[in-house]
Amino acid sequence: MLRSMYSGVSGMRGFQTKLDVIGNNIANVNTVGFKAGRVMFKDILSQSMSGVTAPVEGESGGVNAKQIGLGVSIAAIDTLHTPGSAMTTGSPTDFRIDGDGFFVVSPGVDGPQYLTRAGNFTLDANRQLVNADGMFVRTVDGDIITLGEEVTQFAVGQNGSVVSIDQNGIATDTGLFIGIAKVVNPGGLEKVGGNLYRMTPNANPEGELNIVAANDPELGTGAIISGQLEMSNVDLTNEFTEMIVAQRGFQANSRIITTSDEILQEVVNLKR
Repeated sequence: MLRSMYSGVSGMRGFQTKLDVIGNNIANVNTVGFKAGRVMFKDILSQSMSGVTAPVEGESGGVNAKQIGLGVSIAAIDTLHTPGSAMTTGSPTDFRIDGDGFFVVSPGVDGPQYLTRAGNFTLDANRQLVNADGMFVRTVDGDIITLGEEVTQFAVGQNGSVVSIDQNGIATDTGLFIGIAKVVNPGGLEKVGGNLYRMTPNANPEGELNIVAANDPELGTGAIISGQLEMSNVDLTNEFTEMIVAQRGFQANSRIITTSDEILQEVVNLKR
């Protein structure tokens, strides 16, 4: 069989994956805290028809290798952790991280901890700060945030400090700080759905998850902005442009298969 046919098949598979990623990006264009993905390609190991010949001074010149490529494969599917635009909501339980870092949430007091950039939190019936799926928002000390019954309002500073306000309008520092997880390589985080990420050994050394304070210049953590949400970083203009490129690439590779099939048909017809 012709090598070009298998190269065309690999190209179609690659561009199909690229279209899958683009479709997911566009579907999440309004998802809070979503980070777009991208597909990178690499060529498959080439088949050598002949090797390299070194030149001999005054006797013969060097000859380059003759190699035929065997197609394309997926090199990486990256997650682009560039900041999304800010959306002002005015809700005191909506938070945005202005800079690096992730909120830390967990499904239980002793449950696994996940990272997220989506700060659309709420207070449940027990006056605990949770996300939309009921996961607890963790403090710097790893505790959950619970407000007393006497608290009628609360405010959060840029360093994550929680200040409660009672019915008399008296503000009291609760001593609680919303924690931020600093990640060395955010691209190494694993998506688990629900705007959540799981820590991996390629994100932090040995997969260690440390909860630190926000707005710390030494640690490089971003400030927490109350009343705002971080929107998706998907650029529709770029996504539609990449969609056109992927579509044309898919069509071009399908034409390679069609042409290779026509050549094979001519070979079969030689017997007639």
